[in-house]
Amino acid sequence: MEDGVLKEGFLVKRLLIKLKTRTSTEYFLEACSREERDAWAFEITGAIHAGQPGKVQQLHILKNSFKLPPHISLHCIVDKMHNSSSGIRSSPNMEQGSTYKKTFIGSSMVDWLISNSFAANRLEAVTLASVLMEENFLRPVGARSMGAIRSGDLAEQFLDDSTALYTFAESYKKKISPKEEISLSTMELSGTVVKQGYLAKQGHKRKNWKVRRFVLRKEPAFLHYYDPSKEENRPVGGFSLRGSLVSALEDNGVPTGVKGNVQGNLFKVITKDDIHYYIQASSKAERAEWIEAIKKLT
Repeated sequence: MEDGVLKEGFLVKRLLIKLKTRTSTEYFLEACSREERDAWAFEITGAIHAGQPGKVQQLHILKNSFKLPPHISLHCIVDKMHNSSSGIRSSPNMEQGSTYKKTFIGSSMVDWLISNSFAANRLEAVTLASVLMEENFLRPVGARSMGAIRSGDLAEQFLDDSTALYTFAESYKKKISPKEEISLSTMELSGTVVKQGYLAKQGHKRKNWKVRRFVLRKEPAFLHYYDPSKEENRPVGGFSLRGSLVSALEDNGVPTGVKGNVQGNLFKVITKDDIHYYIQASSKAERAEWIEAIKKLT
């Protein structure tokens, strides 16, 4: 929201975010730029939705309604989007009298996905774009697209609209070369599988909870996790267990470091590089089994 104050005879626009708690207490936060305001609003909205089982279930339904070809990944799509000659061109766009740099409109994103054969029709393209945004590859910019995020319906978060603006998320990083990736993955995945199963994991960026298929390997000791909605048998993440610490978290209330209304059967893995992974099992017995199995490999 934008508000104006009279300062020395001039109307100065203020870039505000309004937070309203369950007790109807209102907080107003001021940003330095429109981009910063929208980025904070996007991250805060994600944190508010984090840990809500209905949201997670809705996302899985959304993902399962559309399948990418086995040889295509979200990273592959984003790499193509950044291509200087055939990707999506970012440019200044206006919305409600405000100019946003390096943005593209929602309908152009849908057109691009279809023209590059990533989606067969506009409905599939909107679904795919929503997943890209949920996975933090894209970010909404401006009131129109941010309003869709706040609607709470994951299936309608991305707008196939010429007035809705989007940009690339700052967290996007170019992947390592294919040769390096294949070599690294081959080494990591060469160990013997000692345990696997479905657990919920808290994300590092938006702190939302997602169900993942975890696979524990030894020699070398790695814990990888896979997206169960994807047909490709490649992990979406993982880490070495050498020098790691694993421990159960208290079940009375939400432990420090955990976001959202998630309680019970939680455990934490701290890697050698001091990266914290928060994981939830379906029962205390399952949590104990995972902790025991991981401890043997640390």
